[in-house]
Amino acid sequence: MPTMKAMQISKPKGNFELVERPIPEPGRMQVRIKVDACGVCHSDILVKEGLWPGLPYPRIPGHEVAGRIDSAGADVTQWKPGQRVGVGWHGGHDFTCDACRRGDFILCANEKITSLSFDGGYAEYMIAPAEAVAAIPDDLSPADAAPLMCAGITTYNSLRNAGGRAGDTVAIQGIGGLGHLGIQYARQMGFRTVAIGRGADKEALAKKLGAHIYLDTDTVNPVEALQKLGGAQIILATAPDARSISTLVDGVARGGKMPNDPFSISASQIIMPRRNVQGWPSGTAKDSEDTLQFSVLTGVRPMIEKFPLEKAAEAWEQMITGKVRFRAVLTMGK
Repeated sequence: MPTMKAMQISKPKGNFELVERPIPEPGRMQVRIKVDACGVCHSDILVKEGLWPGLPYPRIPGHEVAGRIDSAGADVTQWKPGQRVGVGWHGGHDFTCDACRRGDFILCANEKITSLSFDGGYAEYMIAPAEAVAAIPDDLSPADAAPLMCAGITTYNSLRNAGGRAGDTVAIQGIGGLGHLGIQYARQMGFRTVAIGRGADKEALAKKLGAHIYLDTDTVNPVEALQKLGGAQIILATAPDARSISTLVDGVARGGKMPNDPFSISASQIIMPRRNVQGWPSGTAKDSEDTLQFSVLTGVRPMIEKFPLEKAAEAWEQMITGKVRFRAVLTMGK
């Protein structure tokens, strides 16, 4: 039986283990993908540390997948062997719940999540539901496409659904794995783009990525600076720090929005100025295609460091300690 290399976690808080597994066969409405590259995302901690309730082990992490269709199961008509495709966080839906019946697949009551509902992309091959697969444009390399399947779609989808108009002031908090993409997308969407970071050393990079203005929180009060600019119509918070996020609320313009993770605010901060807090959960395969196509059209690319599959543990350590600039990507041997 043909086998493949895979990097698995055998138990919660376990180590990465390089193993040989049988190459899986796709079932009905499934495809097998020959993986070319897989991004290493902070959310992989759910597998690594056993933070997802009821997750069976061993499990192969990875939800930023780029590769090619290798085989299609019964009743799959859209995908053919050889097509370049990717899979992101959203790993499929049931088509029958109330959300799906309204066409809102990302809110499916029985949503599948890549690497949590089924094995992910830290492997030479993986199986995915056909509806979770996105076409990758020829102008994107696998290593560049992979991070866009999660970090890219998360920032792109959040910004394009936040209600901003061309010329609005949009602030990006954090210049890291998400923020460096958020800055590029905001600039290419026609927003006056303000990057918020810590330290003067980040200014050159922020402006290279497309920021019109850089606010160094070591030397300026970002809320006061944003209000001098008329307030931000949108603040996209990408740094995983609830305290620093909370301090930015008053920098949102009246009627503006702040896509975000959990943080603390008072009612008076949002009621009187009619501010909004909005979350956006990644996106469907079609949203991924939109992200990839927009990236090709506008030249948005992730900054990446490549690691062979066998060095997944090193890639993970570089990512989790914040040493990687800015996305770690596993590449598969030919």
